[in-house]
Amino acid sequence: VSRGLGDVYKRQPHDYQTYCIQRVVEDPAVGLFLRPGLGKTVITLSAVNILKYFRWQVCKVLVVAPKKVAEATWSKEAAKWDHLQHLKISTVLGSATKRIKALNTPADVYIINRENVEWLVDYYKQAWPFDMIVLDESTSFKNPASKRFKAMRRIRRFAKKVVLLTGTPSSKGLIDLWAQVYLLDGGERLGPTLGAYRERYFDPDQRSRTQIYSYKAKQGAEDAVLSAISDICISMKAEDYLQLPENVQHEIPVMLDEKAMKAYKQFERDLLLEVDEEVVTASTAAVLVGKLLQFCNGAVYSTEGHVVPVHDCKLDAYMELLERLDGEPALTFYGYQHDRDRILERLEKYNKGRKDKLRVRVFKGPADEDAWNNGEIDVLLVHPASCAYGLNLQAGGRHVIWYGLNWSFELNDQGNCRLWRQGSPYDKVFIHYLIVQGCQDEDVMQTIRDRADTHEAVMSALKARIKRVKEEIA
Repeated sequence: VSRGLGDVYKRQPHDYQTYCIQRVVEDPAVGLFLRPGLGKTVITLSAVNILKYFRWQVCKVLVVAPKKVAEATWSKEAAKWDHLQHLKISTVLGSATKRIKALNTPADVYIINRENVEWLVDYYKQAWPFDMIVLDESTSFKNPASKRFKAMRRIRRFAKKVVLLTGTPSSKGLIDLWAQVYLLDGGERLGPTLGAYRERYFDPDQRSRTQIYSYKAKQGAEDAVLSAISDICISMKAEDYLQLPENVQHEIPVMLDEKAMKAYKQFERDLLLEVDEEVVTASTAAVLVGKLLQFCNGAVYSTEGHVVPVHDCKLDAYMELLERLDGEPALTFYGYQHDRDRILERLEKYNKGRKDKLRVRVFKGPADEDAWNNGEIDVLLVHPASCAYGLNLQAGGRHVIWYGLNWSFELNDQGNCRLWRQGSPYDKVFIHYLIVQGCQDEDVMQTIRDRADTHEAVMSALKARIKRVKEEIA
């Protein structure tokens, strides 16, 4: 950036991040096609900071994101970085009354979930106030017949700057690119209509006498399309300036809804009030923290051993993450049997009626190891204690998802090393942690970061929580 990044940052960004920030600052429209975990959020916020407070080129920024991302990710990321902590972020979520109140709250960045884009456009009509628009997970706008795409197209002319963020812009085929790129350039590069784009780059594939069901790319079409958009889109695969770590940690904040958070606080209070923090035993600690972690994941075992569902917040965040990975295989670590069962139930519901079903399997033995490495599984559910050691799963994928967090740094590290190990065909392995905010998950994650002794970490965290709960009611 012209005035030098040293004037803006206390922590120096990676070279590829510096480049991407500069492109967002300089270009009126740009697509950042970077894989999850590479810092798309901090790149964008850093550019917003420069554009608003150093160049005075934008006033109000709108971010459109999946619901769980909108709830926490952007505000959490801003709070992590010294140079971004002054940015005011307003989340435009909840009922219409709450959304309107959030829109009327002074802020730099306004974040709304993609389902409410049409409502937002109708709310402002011709008085559109946002001069910069960021579409987080822009594949949500790949269907030009969708209401959200049509709404965004209506107000595109009011935005001086548009940024697309996604890691998988066209994993289902080149057809997906037209609508996304149209929101960047109004049809300049790939044609003014989807029909024109199809006619130029595709031939009919499956069809009846009267209807075309699918299209296939013409010879050389992929190279031609990528060349046409190369000046406006930055792809991780296409740029050799990207110097990335081999192991990319990706912490995904999960916000409990108001009802679930209230229930968690009550559950924690009832659970811990009976315990004296001075005489917590190892067995007591294991039971108590286990109960709190179960609640974070969305269900708890009753005294009789029955599963009691309490919320779907983490499950929703998990499904959104799978959607963002867009078909890339995901090794998923769960914490409890009810986690596994609820994930399986949700995935079965997701697959119902779909042609492109996710191939799901629970790890049981060598046959599953072979199937994963042969590319026959999209989602492999594993308990970390059952596969943390000795298994070579690196050939089957590069994404690890921790649905249920584990206190043991050793189990966490060894679990990650199923993919992050010598012999992997991938340049990078991505470790995604789903972390419920303000709850026990945060204590576990801090232990993982600190590489702390499991026993001492559990005891210390539990004693601190017992003390806090008792002080709150004192």
